[in-house]
Amino acid sequence: MTTPVRIGVQIQPQHSPEYSHMRDALRRAEDMGVDVAFNWDHFFPLYGDPDGAHYECWTMLGAWAEQTSRIEIGALVTCNSYRNPELLADMARTVDNISDGRLILGIGSGWKEKDYDEYGYDFGTAGSRLDDLAAALPRIRARLGKLNPAPTREIPILIGGQGEKKTLKLVAQHAHIWHGFVDPESYAHKSAVLAEHCAAVGRDPSEIQHSAGVELNGGVSRGEGVKELVAKADELHAAGITLFTVGVNGPDYDLSVAEELCRWRDSIA
Repeated sequence: MTTPVRIGVQIQPQHSPEYSHMRDALRRAEDMGVDVAFNWDHFFPLYGDPDGAHYECWTMLGAWAEQTSRIEIGALVTCNSYRNPELLADMARTVDNISDGRLILGIGSGWKEKDYDEYGYDFGTAGSRLDDLAAALPRIRARLGKLNPAPTREIPILIGGQGEKKTLKLVAQHAHIWHGFVDPESYAHKSAVLAEHCAAVGRDPSEIQHSAGVELNGGVSRGEGVKELVAKADELHAAGITLFTVGVNGPDYDLSVAEELCRWRDSIA
């Protein structure tokens, strides 16, 4: 089966003192035909003023579930370190039910040291955080199977990252969607490594949707930048990526690039 192209928008919960700006961005994204709305799981802005306005991830997803009716929602991505795996499964099940089955459970091992330090989590090492994620994923899936009421569907798990030894192995074992931070040059190799991990666990790699972020290149006019972005999306799509996500920042949440990507999606459908 051919996986349809989908467009995502990451509504970054930073630099917007008023939550209403994000509410409006989500409404506009759903109205224009965006397929997936993501936020992220951090406690402080990732760029700009490091102590600027910022909101929490999962309480926001509950609000998004009530606000919307069609668009899928999720975090790109949840930090595994911040919540007990059973609790995270329960939260995901609840948002899945509130949204009538539109949650994507995006998850990663975590990386932003300031978040850990300010909120009292043990930062550990990149390796220890990946080991923690490997231990958590079976617990999350097991708890999802025990909850009453159950999720409305098998909640899709998105794993973000591209480490060849550990992360892509976890994708092969657990994920429905792989979000790689890749360009056309590096994608083919990472995809081949993922296919090897899938073979090792007896899984068909075509079961995993491939996802990537896209953004305007700096230093060019907006018109030329959009052309380059669409050309890059064309190239990545030809290589096998079918979920394309653009990030938008507060307080204005400019969705014009997402709108262009929706037009591109519709033109190749």
